[in-house]
Amino acid sequence: MASAVPPAASRVAVVTGASSGIGAATGRRLAAAGYRVVLTARRKDRVEALAEEINASGGSAAAYQLDVTDRAAVDEFATAFQSIGVLVNNAGGALGADPVATGDPADWRTMYETNVIGTLNLTQALLPKLVASGDGTVIVVSSTAGLGTYEGGAGYVAAKHGAHVLAETLRLEIVGQPVRVIEIAPGMVRTEGFALTRYGGDEEKAAKVYEGVAEPLTADDVADAIAWTVTRPSHVNVDLMVLRPRAQASNTKVHRER
Repeated sequence: MASAVPPAASRVAVVTGASSGIGAATGRRLAAAGYRVVLTARRKDRVEALAEEINASGGSAAAYQLDVTDRAAVDEFATAFQSIGVLVNNAGGALGADPVATGDPADWRTMYETNVIGTLNLTQALLPKLVASGDGTVIVVSSTAGLGTYEGGAGYVAAKHGAHVLAETLRLEIVGQPVRVIEIAPGMVRTEGFALTRYGGDEEKAAKVYEGVAEPLTADDVADAIAWTVTRPSHVNVDLMVLRPRAQASNTKVHRER
């Protein structure tokens, strides 16, 4: 079935973490699907540049500087909207790859605050607006890390499992309301900054994540999946979509060409 232009009441889509990677690609995809996209991130210059790009290409976009872990800022942001149709909780990220015995509690706390509490903040603040639209969708971008652990990944796994459980529980709690809850769980995605941030700017370590992998997923692959789930008929809820490149069978089994 072809995608339809969303009805006016649900035509606004908020995307967090939209300054780069999956968030930026999702903003472009949803704008192309007929949504007015509201791009949020801490890096104001990046979301403003993306909004200009989308508007110049015939789409509709606005940019807001927003830290999803700042509840007061999130609540103020929410007052700008009477209703919205889509919330894409994409802001997140990984820090470090140390074992549990030596992991940095500050890194764990930052990952939990961004991936879980940030998602909670936006969802709580905007859920009444999503209900008011009469046809809302909450997207939680988690990770295959939230579905299966691996050595050196416990902090990130714990945070993404929290995001997974948040989505699963919310779906139970609001059943009967005109809002879908969709979780997108990507595996290995090669974006401009994910691995580099995880390894504290160490380019050599970041490069090794993708070494020998012929075709990791791209940000646009994930954005395409997000846009597809959002544009299904309103009665269709894609509870959980797991995406991996063909070369990745699990979090710990990846084919690498030598």
